[in-house]
Amino acid sequence: MIRLYDIASGSKGNACLIYNEKNIILVDMGISKTRLEEGLFEIGLNIDDIDFAFFTHDHTDHIAGEKFIPLSKKYALKGTITLQNPNILENYKEYTFGSFKVTPLKTSHDAINPCGYIFEDKDEKLIYMTDTGKILKKSLALMNNADYYFIESNHDLDMLYNSGRPQLLINRIAGIKGHLSNEDSAYYISGLIGPKTKKIMLAHLSEDCNTESVALETYRKVFKLKNVDYKGEIKCAKQRESVAL
Repeated sequence: MIRLYDIASGSKGNACLIYNEKNIILVDMGISKTRLEEGLFEIGLNIDDIDFAFFTHDHTDHIAGEKFIPLSKKYALKGTITLQNPNILENYKEYTFGSFKVTPLKTSHDAINPCGYIFEDKDEKLIYMTDTGKILKKSLALMNNADYYFIESNHDLDMLYNSGRPQLLINRIAGIKGHLSNEDSAYYISGLIGPKTKKIMLAHLSEDCNTESVALETYRKVFKLKNVDYKGEIKCAKQRESVAL
């Protein structure tokens, strides 16, 4: 059974654990070593238990702490980590890591070579998709009817446009190489979930231009509009607290 334990999600740092009975995977390391160790301790693990570490892109909030992970355990697309070259992956190629199958999915973000991931364990599938202004068709085609979705729901558009932020920053966030809004995220998921889908976690929520209640209400409204009868769980990842899916 795939489990997800998110230690931190947001513009101030990201780190997420995906694991089963046999292997522990870390996705991104944009937090301090101390916070990572605290998160691992919360579920009875330590940093040496991590078998593999995958990175989504080269922005600081996703790789600031990568130096604390042994090079032999680090995997990423070319250009994501430049000071210490990790084991290089390719988009849309399926790999086997221990008991997991892992497939990188190309994303649309203003980074060198950004990606999300599919993690599969036997007949279960988890989609990890954050930091993208849109979901590309080729990636979208591989994301249907997953058991679990860890999906970006970064901002509320009204809150963003009324935030007082510089217009260039607003345009970047709302652009096709920026971040998914609550509405975009909900519309994507409404067309992706299926009979197998059990749980959804909304990720990378802006602390200034979003709230958990706004994100969840947007999902509720979009699902109602699209006649989506979803009975599973939806919850939000947090910047400063760990959350289990």
